[in-house]
Amino acid sequence: MTVFFMPYSVKHSLLLLLLLVCLPAWADGIQVKTAALRLTEGGYALDADFDISINPTLEEALNKGVALYFVGEFELVRSRWYWPDEKVIETQHQIKLTYNALTQQYRLGFDSLFQNFATLHEAVAVLSNWRERQVGGKEAFQQSGIYATMLHYMDKGLLWQKGVEYQAALRLRLDVSQLPKPFQINALASREWDLDSDWFRWSVVP
Repeated sequence: MTVFFMPYSVKHSLLLLLLLVCLPAWADGIQVKTAALRLTEGGYALDADFDISINPTLEEALNKGVALYFVGEFELVRSRWYWPDEKVIETQHQIKLTYNALTQQYRLGFDSLFQNFATLHEAVAVLSNWRERQVGGKEAFQQSGIYATMLHYMDKGLLWQKGVEYQAALRLRLDVSQLPKPFQINALASREWDLDSDWFRWSVVP
């Protein structure tokens, strides 16, 4: 009988390849698919679509009563050649996902609005679809450094100058800092809790 021994370097490479193949199944939990800004009566609103995958670890924690907090971060930056870039808008939106074992329903909480769902799939579908999320109005405009020089734009509900290129950025992430302490420790040791879409950037020219 002939016995073949696989060199260590080959075995190590195959193991690494196997890990790389299996990793994306749960590492890429959130992706930004599309994002756009629209002018509405209340100011500028954000429409976005996400691809969100709740892995078994998060689903188990959710079903045991652990609330999952997702944070959507949006930035609008104006480039200036004569001065550092100006951040015109910087907003955060928090969404809370919970499960009620008594009613066997999932709940999404966004600001003061709440909605119940019979399944996790339905809740994640709504979480993944943002429509008319207000990111810019008079309040946001007043907080920017260009308030004094662009007052007439505020009166018209506009946050920026026409013909000027702005850079918009959006990301959605799981806020592990709001998890119970034992789960925060687990989050530091396991990438299954690392849900972050990274920044999705695009140019905006009014």
